[in-house]
Amino acid sequence: MKDFQKTIEIAEDRKGGAAALKSLLPRALSAKELAKIPDHRFLAMMTRGIFNAGFAWKVIDVKWPDFETVFLGFDPLRLAALSPEVWEGFGSDKRVVRNMQKILAVKENVFFMLEIAEEYGSFAKFIAQWPSDDLVGLLSFLKKRGSRLGGMTGQYFLRRMGKDSFLLSRDVTQALRNAGVDVPEIVSSKRDLKLVQETFNKWHQETGLSYSNLSRVLGYSAGINHEHVRLQSEMKRFAL
Repeated sequence: MKDFQKTIEIAEDRKGGAAALKSLLPRALSAKELAKIPDHRFLAMMTRGIFNAGFAWKVIDVKWPDFETVFLGFDPLRLAALSPEVWEGFGSDKRVVRNMQKILAVKENVFFMLEIAEEYGSFAKFIAQWPSDDLVGLLSFLKKRGSRLGGMTGQYFLRRMGKDSFLLSRDVTQALRNAGVDVPEIVSSKRDLKLVQETFNKWHQETGLSYSNLSRVLGYSAGINHEHVRLQSEMKRFAL
């Protein structure tokens, strides 16, 4: 495995220097900050990720204010009280994307979230207390207990909420391979995920960089070299 400093240098060169790269790095929230976020915002972000998957993100962006209205501000307790008939009615509501499977995933995640909140005080506190050196464990938990939260959906959900986490995008995975990490182009097996987690843990200890920053530097060291200004604009739009 190559020293991570080499990856940093490659990313700096591609993005116009150390200062330019630093301006593109995300700030992960502390556990205390995460724990203060209302649970309805976690449910909203879950839902947004679920509907983004397979749809043009611009479509969801335009409709999102109506999503907030239709789903009662994503208040878990209010949504849990709705009748099956109301949920079925969402499937024909033109204000949202009429995909009944995804709508039912929202319903399932309402009850998933309430179960966790009952045990930990809030869903936010549950996410906040989970250590980033076992992000793979958290992603596995979300996939098993939640609805449609596997793969990149779960990863983007955590990153957008501010959890210190990595993304296994195509560029990040390629950068891992470039750094000598023995993983395939698509990381999915328990063995590969374990190796990725161990690698991030090692680099985190060596560099002091957050998992989010390590992931971002890796991504910027590989793939298409998008211009600095464009990337800043996309970060602001998608809260990445």
